[in-house]
Amino acid sequence: MPSETIIRLSVSEAAKLFGVSALTVRRAIKAKEVTYVVVQNRYKISFESLVKWSQRTATVRNKMQTRGIGQFVDGWKIKNTLYSPNPKMFENKKEEE
Repeated sequence: MPSETIIRLSVSEAAKLFGVSALTVRRAIKAKEVTYVVVQNRYKISFESLVKWSQRTATVRNKMQTRGIGQFVDGWKIKNTLYSPNPKMFENKKEEE
């Protein structure tokens, strides 16, 4: 079984990614709402815990959608169907099982 890679972000990276202030991220650290480690006197916050935290808090969830990474999600939709998965491909696999 492959080991999972843990992604950790600094306070400023987390703030930019989630569209909140660094103070908001520091409050979450202080309240133990996110998991972190300290590396060279700097917080390194688990990305997974940040995502869970952002979804529990409506204000953070909304800011992530408008100011954070969520504002770019529509741009990620695949427009070139040549490289999109063909839904029929998945139907054939279900029939084989």
